[in-house]
Amino acid sequence: MGMRIDAHQHYWSIARGDYGWITPELPLMNRDYLPEMLEAHLKRHGIDRTIVVQAAQTAAETEYLLELSERTESIAGVVGLLDLFDPGHRELYEKFRGHPKFVGFRVMIQEMEDASAVLEDGFVEGLTYYAQLGVPVDLLVLPHQLDVLMELADRVPGLRGVIDHLGKPPIASGRLDPWREQLTRLAAHPNLYCKLSGMVTEADHKQWRTGDFLPYVRHIVEAFGTKRILFGSDWPVCLLAADYDQVVEVLERSLPQGLTEEERADLYGNNAAGFYKLGAK
Repeated sequence: MGMRIDAHQHYWSIARGDYGWITPELPLMNRDYLPEMLEAHLKRHGIDRTIVVQAAQTAAETEYLLELSERTESIAGVVGLLDLFDPGHRELYEKFRGHPKFVGFRVMIQEMEDASAVLEDGFVEGLTYYAQLGVPVDLLVLPHQLDVLMELADRVPGLRGVIDHLGKPPIASGRLDPWREQLTRLAAHPNLYCKLSGMVTEADHKQWRTGDFLPYVRHIVEAFGTKRILFGSDWPVCLLAADYDQVVEVLERSLPQGLTEEERADLYGNNAAGFYKLGAK
């Protein structure tokens, strides 16, 4: 049935100083999270490999993760950082591309004060270049930025993209619209995928219930189908609201009834292997 893959998690070493968003006010995050801390969880859930995603806006952090991947068998691929506003992004891509475990890059629209900057000609040209190469691109957006993402997807129709964390819907408030309709429109692009990840931290961290997630998960499965959805834990960020076991349970309880073994194998690994072209190098 193929490998079981956690398609979205992070590792970091605080002493590196890459992580401006990790402050003393986030004591649970303000410590090292390294592969040996995740191994037992992966084993318990039969997960063979993971995709490690950048968590800092520096090229140095991507290089650190690539080094980590060389000595960590469970890391199947690294999603790095590429700043398409930087005129040197192609040179940096060429450098990263030479590494066997570099599988793509992430666009951090979430961090932009004005998301519409991604609609500028230079950015669209850059993204079009990578779309033509078929490079996998993670897309991190907040709900109020989804309109911009829809326009970007229209301008770069061949983009091989995956929307992280369901587009961060407002699970804590229980609102479904306009998120629901926006994700339906994004799903109309056949090369766009969606990660069923990062949900617990969009809910009430202290008082979430399993049922809170069901309408969001069901909508994504319906909109994208079972061939374009990926399981991701978002560990260790998920620990702000839930442990690894709970993250897996939340997804299991929210999935539509009656998924076939093949559909489950796609969600838990095959789709990630296909999207990130694992084994293609």
